[in-house]
Amino acid sequence: MDTRTLPGAPGAPSAPTVPRFDTKIAVLLREDLEPWQRLNVTAFLVSGLGTAVPELIGEPYADADGTAYLPMFRQPVLVFEGAGELLASAHARALSRSLPVAVFTAELFATGNDRDNRAAVRAVPTAGLDLVGLALHGPRNAVDKVLKGARMHP
Repeated sequence: MDTRTLPGAPGAPSAPTVPRFDTKIAVLLREDLEPWQRLNVTAFLVSGLGTAVPELIGEPYADADGTAYLPMFRQPVLVFEGAGELLASAHARALSRSLPVAVFTAELFATGNDRDNRAAVRAVPTAGLDLVGLALHGPRNAVDKVLKGARMHP
């Protein structure tokens, strides 16, 4: 066997590099949510980021038969969890850094439409929001500082 053809062997072409993004997309969930709630909250939260920061969305997909599929985020979404107090402090840190933030409050589990969701959030002052999840996007180091103390979702 010709060792020059092995990846990493002298003279072998270099392997394609995986892009390292300068930004991070993150979701922070309250640790006591039921599994269905975690999925529901995550889906709602990330939908806001794609509309607020359109450059996060990649190109549409297509399979080998030419069937078209919707575009998705062009970078990974990292999901974290923590206690309610951590969500409150992360929320305050994200706002102080002017990062784009989506919020999901406990009251939204009892509503059934967008109008009522917005009214439920609007009825509570910022410091009083009963946060069960938030999503944010920004420079990697800023997002890391906002999420200080959170742990990766299992």
